[in-house]
Amino acid sequence: MRNSNQILVFFLEEQGYALYLHAVERVVHAVEVMPLPKAPDIVLGIINMRGQVIPVLNIRKRFDLPERKIDPDDRFIIAHTKKRTVALVVDMVNGIIQPAKEKLVPAEKVTPGMELIDGVIKLEDGMILIHDLERFLSLEEETMLDKAVKGKKDD
Repeated sequence: MRNSNQILVFFLEEQGYALYLHAVERVVHAVEVMPLPKAPDIVLGIINMRGQVIPVLNIRKRFDLPERKIDPDDRFIIAHTKKRTVALVVDMVNGIIQPAKEKLVPAEKVTPGMELIDGVIKLEDGMILIHDLERFLSLEEETMLDKAVKGKKDD
């Protein structure tokens, strides 16, 4: 788990998730997503933000949640990995919290093999899963996305 425990909490369906704040650039209202041919299934398409082409990732699909169309009330979390900037479609952003260290539990202590989750925050009314954005895309998906985005820029 990271040193800084400031996190941005968001919701998909009724489940709370979080990203480390250092990975988050901004939160914006959902906008229309353009299709990106030859992108991996986990990519919904792309958006143009201030001249930057940003892939929109389908976090619902990754977490096996029911698929649905993007709603105007949804939010995009613009975040970055070491390799790229991405947008995540979420139902609602709840805000920034800094949980007490004793409330943070490394994922491997909860369930070994939870490769997409970096840790869990225990709250009185449930748990928040801290997502590791660096491990969201597989190597194959990263390669496919690179080729699809490069192809789009060449058009």
